[in-house]
Amino acid sequence: MSIAPASDLPHDLTPFGMYLHADPLVKAVLIGLAFASVVTWTVWLAKTIELVLARTRLRADLRRLEQVQWLAEATERLGSAQGPIGEFLHAASIECRLSQPGLDPDGIKERVASRLERIEAACGRRTMRGTSVLATIGATAPFVGLFGTVWGIMNSFIGISQAHTTNLAVVAPGIAEALLATGFGLAAAIPAVVIYNALARAILGYRALLGDASAATLRLVSRDLDRQGMPAGATRRPTAVPAAE
Repeated sequence: MSIAPASDLPHDLTPFGMYLHADPLVKAVLIGLAFASVVTWTVWLAKTIELVLARTRLRADLRRLEQVQWLAEATERLGSAQGPIGEFLHAASIECRLSQPGLDPDGIKERVASRLERIEAACGRRTMRGTSVLATIGATAPFVGLFGTVWGIMNSFIGISQAHTTNLAVVAPGIAEALLATGFGLAAAIPAVVIYNALARAILGYRALLGDASAATLRLVSRDLDRQGMPAGATRRPTAVPAAE
């Protein structure tokens, strides 16, 4: 391979300079990877703020819920609260109201638990929204960058063939573009994977708090049923006392 004079080598080998002189397809790859990186950091910021606010509100409501003794009292204090605990209390109150007096308390608690479980699952799904794009970016960005790398190397060999020379000035731009695409792919993928794992751990902690709130609501229902012997809000029917023989 012959070595070209310094004057024949490309002068601007900065990332932006290489982007300006890159093949249109490589430019498209770089723009796509830059957009994916912006999406990654936007999702991180939005989900972090959302989870911090949701955990703070849920912890405060849970502390208040654990201080009450009966379902009616909890509904009065927290029934209008925005968030999962308000939904838990509303669902438990509806089920207790729909259950007829005299029904098996275990059946009532099972139906209440089923309602709470569905609400808990829905809240968990809401907190997961937006995180799947991070998994997609983390999985595909390296391959998109690799595609740009392959295309850049192909252009380098095509340039060598057309110029009938192995001059470094012919080979260097294509190789540089290829390496730039690889670097952009890794720069988009690595933060996406790290942020996805961090958000997954935060969401797991939030779902544990949801489980605590659901269990606290079910304890209130069980306490009311044990006290009254029937759905919350009903009164115990007097039992006949056998006459003394």
